[in-house]
Amino acid sequence: MARPRTAPRTVEHPDLAQVGLQQVMEALVDPVRRMVVSRLARRGEDMSCGTFEAPVSISTLTHHFNVLREAGVIRQYYVGVAKMNTLRAEEMEERFPGLLPSVIAACVAEAGSDVD
Repeated sequence: MARPRTAPRTVEHPDLAQVGLQQVMEALVDPVRRMVVSRLARRGEDMSCGTFEAPVSISTLTHHFNVLREAGVIRQYYVGVAKMNTLRAEEMEERFPGLLPSVIAACVAEAGSDVD
């Protein structure tokens, strides 16, 4: 018996025009979420969820990715079974000028020699 075809997996993303500064700031207040944002920015390329090392469980890290996505900070998409993550840097810059670069610079300064 042939396996039924399944629809490609998609992930819903908010329109940044509908996202408020409060929601973005609440997403960025957590150190694990700031680490995710900082690593994505420093790498300059999309990264799968499984490539992040974090001091939290996988389910908690999944929650952090969801909070960042719902706040419009990251975009997620599937490549096969891997869920990829990318910063919505240009869109965020348009909506909240200077916010992400400031957060990323602060993360790098705070991390000092611990930077990837």
